[in-house]
Amino acid sequence: MHSTSRSARTVSTGTAPLPTAPAPTAPTGPADRAAGAGARTRRLPRLAAAALAAGALLAGGAAPAQAARPAPVLHPDQDFAGSTVAAHEGRAGLPDAQSLVAQTKGMDVSSYQGNVAWSTAAANGARFAYVKATEGTTYTNPYFTQQYNGSYNAGLIRGAYHFALPNVSGGAAQANWFVGHGGGWSGDGKTLPPALDIEYNPYGATCYGLSQSAMVNWIRDFSNTVRSRTGRYPTIYTTTNWWSTCTGNNAGFGATNPLWVARYASSVGTLPAGWSYQTIWQYADSGTVPGDQNWFNGAYDRLQALARG
Repeated sequence: MHSTSRSARTVSTGTAPLPTAPAPTAPTGPADRAAGAGARTRRLPRLAAAALAAGALLAGGAAPAQAARPAPVLHPDQDFAGSTVAAHEGRAGLPDAQSLVAQTKGMDVSSYQGNVAWSTAAANGARFAYVKATEGTTYTNPYFTQQYNGSYNAGLIRGAYHFALPNVSGGAAQANWFVGHGGGWSGDGKTLPPALDIEYNPYGATCYGLSQSAMVNWIRDFSNTVRSRTGRYPTIYTTTNWWSTCTGNNAGFGATNPLWVARYASSVGTLPAGWSYQTIWQYADSGTVPGDQNWFNGAYDRLQALARG
């Protein structure tokens, strides 16, 4: 709020000498008293108005209050790992099966898939699954129990992931919400490390209005909080293009966090800085198993090793 100062102005009255006798300090006659009362009467409305204005300024009401902005229309049931990728990066073919001999097939699902037929998915070759658990600090996947427990019961190694909204709340707050609503880990050999899905903003600005340094700090807060709560650094799901744009291609996570990279093409392409290989490659958003199609970069025993930690 800006304040306006007024300075008193001196008015010249010429060169006549000042009177030798003091000026009267109060009206001396009826007419003068009437005139003085009239002046006071005229001043009262102005003083009252000034007092009201000062009170309004102190209360923050110098101008009419703006109407509250409507809450953003969120659609968490439409947000999942890869829900923004094709629109921003397109599709450019499928990987050559001949080059994937040492890869292990997997999938990822969200409420978008509803109740999944896990025995069928396993029969079609799926050996692991990531399941969306949460988004922001208010949403939980209503199908999480069926998907998380169902995949386990069908023999898949499974894990939970969180869809990040870095403009809504801090990384630590979202990590705590995630861990408290399905994003845990146990060393049973059947549970993948929790995962952070950080990708194009489905609600607006690509980088959620954060600078590159602020985004790196947000991811680090999320990662460190998950680590302190579960004992595992989270897998990071992203695309090379998004990571370069929104973190400045930060190389500070490759030594601690497994990479789950998305690229819908015949090869995995260039990886984000800091990672010399991907742990998981999401290569298509549809295929022979429900949800998105993934390859774990190694044989099944290496997938088990990742689960054990």
